[in-house]
Amino acid sequence: MTGPESEGSQVRRAVCPGSFDPITNGHIDIIARASRLYDEVYVAVMINKSKKGLFEIEERIELIRQVTAEYANVRVEAFHGLLVDFCKQRDIPAIVKGLRAVSDFDYELQMAQMNNGLTGVETLFVPTNPTYSFLSSSLVKEVAAWGGDVSHLVPAEVLEALNKRLAKG
Repeated sequence: MTGPESEGSQVRRAVCPGSFDPITNGHIDIIARASRLYDEVYVAVMINKSKKGLFEIEERIELIRQVTAEYANVRVEAFHGLLVDFCKQRDIPAIVKGLRAVSDFDYELQMAQMNNGLTGVETLFVPTNPTYSFLSSSLVKEVAAWGGDVSHLVPAEVLEALNKRLAKG
């Protein structure tokens, strides 16, 4: 056998975790960049039972699959519990996180150090494209809820789902 799975080489895996409620162009930028660095990239969609999202977990997974379909090495799965357990179960040694600002770094560094201390998983910080440095799912939902134009912040499929959901109230 030849290629990434041949003897002596290992499939390089990473995970991009988040709630993705909804996925934004900023998220997609990080996922796309990770997909060029790793053989397999898992998008781990966090299930938080105590927090009601705008979209159900299945809806988020389907939207992410649609907007990442061009990346053949991207897999989308739900997870709950510790991210390091998700990584351990799938033999994923690296977490890829986008950093928008210095304020993100403080929190993400603590998480990275905790994750590494728990299981040895490494965290790769990727600076966000400046175009998306202000962007968050929360901000998209808030602007859209007030009738603002978010068409340049999310893919068309997400915009359509967002408008339908908000129209329902």
